[in-house]
Amino acid sequence: MKRREFITLLGGAAAWPVAARAQQPAMPVIGFLSHWGAPKPNAPTPDLDAFRAGLAEAGYVEGRNLAIEYRWGNGEPRRLPALAADLVERHVEVIVAAGALAPALAAKAATSAIPIVFVYGGEPVADGLIPSLNRPGGNLTGVAAFSIDLGGKRLDLLRQMVPQAKMVGFLSGDASFGLYEQQRSAIFAAARALGLQLTVVECGIDCDFEAAFATLVERRAEALIHGSFIFRNFGKVVALAARHKIPAMYPYRSLAVAGGLMSYEADLAGMCRQAGLHYVGRILKGAKPAELPAQLPTKFELVLNLSTARALDLEVPPTLLARADEVIE
Repeated sequence: MKRREFITLLGGAAAWPVAARAQQPAMPVIGFLSHWGAPKPNAPTPDLDAFRAGLAEAGYVEGRNLAIEYRWGNGEPRRLPALAADLVERHVEVIVAAGALAPALAAKAATSAIPIVFVYGGEPVADGLIPSLNRPGGNLTGVAAFSIDLGGKRLDLLRQMVPQAKMVGFLSGDASFGLYEQQRSAIFAAARALGLQLTVVECGIDCDFEAAFATLVERRAEALIHGSFIFRNFGKVVALAARHKIPAMYPYRSLAVAGGLMSYEADLAGMCRQAGLHYVGRILKGAKPAELPAQLPTKFELVLNLSTARALDLEVPPTLLARADEVIE
């Protein structure tokens, strides 16, 4: 073999690995749009961990064969449209809209082409996200917990914890919050069925909490049920309930962990896992959102905070202890 031919052959062989690498598919990138703020350093992130676990079960590991662009709303819905638009401009392959209705609405307004997977506590058909659970159509699908249907169950569990309470306060978002009328109607119907009196106080922003609790005290509310609405500084509600010694039922586990008496909600970690495994994983492999029926959670979790119960001089009924999924000492 001539020297020139040998060098040419050798150079071509050396280029093979480079060519092979160039032909490898690019790492897919998905967007994660959350209503809430970014997790604090070293803080546990059970819902996000569950989402990543679902992705891993589907064969996608962040940093190895999948990249995730995170966008955090910090509890401010007005920020979400720009964040959703940014993800669209980055041409992500899927947008996960998590934590509330607002991220899903923002993502839907930003794109009709990129698949959107919602994970939140509302009613996607009533909220205008999809026309049908079984046939979502379009580019949206996901997992949703019908929070309105849980209001009556929460009120019944609160009654079991505080059986002497006859006047119960209902802390509601104002009319600007989604499903405002539906939540009020459902909780009033549940109160009538349980023979309880209900007094409603509304909040538009977190600055309204102080006035809301002053009204509850004035109206002699003996217990409190927190409606399914969200904005920043929810921890203030827990502190005010403790200050005024009002036993309260919350719609979010995080508030029971933060010192609230009790919470009852869908298994959000399980919902997030399903979002990663059943939806994002399958869409990345070629499935269309329109072909993936939206799902409802099958598991609901009751969390009791025994230290708060003791501070309120409440004796937790054995039946509630037996059915609790988590007991905080």
